[in-house]
Amino acid sequence: MAEEPVTVWERPERGARGPVPERSRGQITAAAVELADAEGLAAVSMRQVAARLATGPASLYRYLADREELLDLMADAVAGEIDLTVPLTGNPVEDLLALAAQSKKVCLRHPWLLDIPTEPLRLGPNGLDYLEHALRALAPAALSDQSKLETIGLLNALVTQFARAELHVRRSPTDRQRAQAAYLMKTAAAGRHPLVAQALAHQPTSNAASRPQSQFEPLLRRVLVGLTG
Repeated sequence: MAEEPVTVWERPERGARGPVPERSRGQITAAAVELADAEGLAAVSMRQVAARLATGPASLYRYLADREELLDLMADAVAGEIDLTVPLTGNPVEDLLALAAQSKKVCLRHPWLLDIPTEPLRLGPNGLDYLEHALRALAPAALSDQSKLETIGLLNALVTQFARAELHVRRSPTDRQRAQAAYLMKTAAAGRHPLVAQALAHQPTSNAASRPQSQFEPLLRRVLVGLTG
């Protein structure tokens, strides 16, 4: 009978036999995070991480089964940057907004996190602590357990999208993007899309780079009030 698969969290760092490990999973994870912060997620390979640690790629497979496990470790490591010791107020909306603000800061600090494929079960020890904290924040809300999980999932998705938007506006627009903006305004003003034109007329044109930042809290508040009210 085949053995049941186990996660990287459940396996010991070293087997009962073999040489004493030269590295730890923590060191490998830290090196991978530094590499991703500097060069993006695409630069993170077992070979590049090994080079950063001045060792051979094959040696990393004594600690990890593959790159996916490395991504698991990286995502969980930066999740640990969220301060879960902040006391809850008993107001689910305010407590989840505070948690979302912290989560967005982590995404902005580590943009590569947005490139890791979303998996509902990609949770390590820090991720589970985050989920427990979020569920505790939602405890006063009259929601089913399933609805609470769905609320947290939606909140995380919105945080991701706002982080993407903030990172996007930090970059200088390309010629294609400038042309797209001009096309949108010109076409909307032509008369065939009066509702689009009306909606765009109320959009502020100044300081566009700060728009995602200013919209983050009020929009999330409206969503959370609707979900938890």
